[in-house]
Amino acid sequence: MASYGDTIPLHASSQSDIDEIENLISSQPSVLPARPPSPVRASIPVSSTPPPPPYSVPSSLPPPAAPKPTPIPSVSGYKSQVPPLGSINNTGIAASGFGSSPNTLTEPVWDTVKRDLSRIVSNLKLVVFPNPFREDPGKALRDWDLWGPFFFIVFLGLTLSWSASVKKSEVFAVAFALLATGAVILTLNVLLLGGHIIFFQSLSLLGYCLFPLDIGSLICVLVDNVIVKLIVVGLTLAWSSWAAYPFMSSAVNPQRKALALYPVFLMYVSVGFLIFAIV
Repeated sequence: MASYGDTIPLHASSQSDIDEIENLISSQPSVLPARPPSPVRASIPVSSTPPPPPYSVPSSLPPPAAPKPTPIPSVSGYKSQVPPLGSINNTGIAASGFGSSPNTLTEPVWDTVKRDLSRIVSNLKLVVFPNPFREDPGKALRDWDLWGPFFFIVFLGLTLSWSASVKKSEVFAVAFALLATGAVILTLNVLLLGGHIIFFQSLSLLGYCLFPLDIGSLICVLVDNVIVKLIVVGLTLAWSSWAAYPFMSSAVNPQRKALALYPVFLMYVSVGFLIFAIV
């Protein structure tokens, strides 16, 4: 039996591996030589002088002449006057027909009231005193407004309610609703008949035509005679119908004129009946 001190020979391949490992341990690491520095490159000199102009062939033609400015003919006796910037205001521009309308948001209240009153008076003259021989009566009320009709409707309602013995508020409400709704229905009737009229322009026209009936109601309040009231109501009713005739008849086809005028006359007859019965 072999003891532990005995030496066991190694295999030939194992012995070669051990020898190779010992050679690697005992060998010194080799250091690679450093890379030599790169040679200095030659720099290209840059000149600050501009390059010479390209060679051009001399020409015998003369250089082109410069164009002469065209003289502006002056008008004798005319002097150009440019107004200063601060002298041009919105009112002057609007009055001459150029630019936008003047700004009415910053004007005094009294100027606005005067302008509205002058417009109401102007439209009242056109409606209450119409010219049946006008070439184009349908366009007479171009600058229409609703302040005048609203005032005439309220005035007539207040007159009827003040003269009523009972239920004064109900009388005012019925009168106001009758006049306002009647004007809307008459305007829609004209439009459905193919009339060429603006909706609010028609409302303004029918409201202004109530002015004679307003005068009649005021006279009936002051006079207590039935015969006088009947005559006054009849005259003011004819006046209102005559005032609305040229405008409403020119807005529709002549063949449909009666269909447009009959409802207008019927509404004014109902208003006259209220005046005669209540006042």
